[in-house]
Amino acid sequence: MLPDGKNLVIDAKVSLTAYERLISAEDEADRPGLLRDHIRSLKAHIDELATKDYTSHSELRSPDFVMMFVPIEASLSLALQSENDLFVYGWDKRIILVTPTTLLMSLRTVANLWRHEKQSQNVLEIARVGGQLYDKFVGFLEDMEGIKKSLERTLETHGAAMNKLSTGRGNIIGRVEEMRKLGAKTEKQIEGNLLGGE
Repeated sequence: MLPDGKNLVIDAKVSLTAYERLISAEDEADRPGLLRDHIRSLKAHIDELATKDYTSHSELRSPDFVMMFVPIEASLSLALQSENDLFVYGWDKRIILVTPTTLLMSLRTVANLWRHEKQSQNVLEIARVGGQLYDKFVGFLEDMEGIKKSLERTLETHGAAMNKLSTGRGNIIGRVEEMRKLGAKTEKQIEGNLLGGE
């Protein structure tokens, strides 16, 4: 189990029986055959792991490979010296061969890859949210422009209405002001700028 609900499958059940027979062999003539048995044993375990298809398991969130842990460095090293495409054989079947030395480094590599993937997802999310924010802002600017035009129309309508009250012979403002001058009882007075210079 790894952080963020991630999983990494590490198989540690590799058989080293053939390797034990190889290093225990007293007769040098037996060693080539025992080495081939050891390599066959490793390949058989790779094949077995490939058929298990851990990566399709619904409860696991893991990369599409399994780590095959070989606990004795020398056993894998000897096999790779004799058959240098053994690692590729596993890789092609999505099985990565690891030893005590390479396991921790491999785990850190996978963790870094997941971190980069998460950062990439964050960048995509920032771009998505930023795009939404931009669209909202453009909508806000369009609304503000609409308000401005509406205010301009309102001012034009107001000006036209005021012109009807204050211009021409017998305009309403002039007539009402004339009533005050004639002695109508008032508490307020029309401001001078509305009287058209009177």
